[in-house]
Amino acid sequence: MPQIFARKVNALPLLSLAGALLGGVAAVVFVWYYFSPEYTDVGYAPEQPVPYSHRLHVDQLGMDCQYCHSFVKVADISNVPATETCMNCHTVVKPQSLALASVRESWATDASIPWIKVHQLPDYAHFSHAIHTNSGVGCETCHGRIDQMDVVRQEEPLSMGWCLECHREPEQYLRPNEEITTMGYIQSSDFVERNLERIRTEGVHPPTNCSACHY
Repeated sequence: MPQIFARKVNALPLLSLAGALLGGVAAVVFVWYYFSPEYTDVGYAPEQPVPYSHRLHVDQLGMDCQYCHSFVKVADISNVPATETCMNCHTVVKPQSLALASVRESWATDASIPWIKVHQLPDYAHFSHAIHTNSGVGCETCHGRIDQMDVVRQEEPLSMGWCLECHREPEQYLRPNEEITTMGYIQSSDFVERNLERIRTEGVHPPTNCSACHY
């Protein structure tokens, strides 16, 4: 009986299997990157109701982060400054500026300025600013060079894997507490040894178990 199909057809099942495997790998890589915080979150820079420039206020005028974000060392949440904080300066600095009309209206009506949150964490993840800043984690470590931003953007993914990098090797990231708000901070040549000594004496042991951040 003559052959109905050529011998090369026998390779089709293997080719189909290889194609399915490659397609599956490609799909995993696609989802792993394009659905990850590195792609979806990093670079997020929403337009705010008031054009506040950190480059002007922090870099040029030398304002400290804690003047506006006064809860960073005492609370889990870093507060957005109240309108009163803005008006401490702007009652005399550019009091008629059109760009600050929303601030003056907020001050007059006692209505909050609808700032848009940039750095989002899911509800199931707990993060304390106070614990981190009092342990030597600088603002710049998580938020990037805020002092060079005219519009605040998310610089780091804030993903679980990204957080665990620091929790597993904190000696690579810590700095002296008095340098927490310093932008462009340069570590000393022996910073790892200093941090290891601090970790030992102060008992700084960032947890890596699930219940530490998810409860």
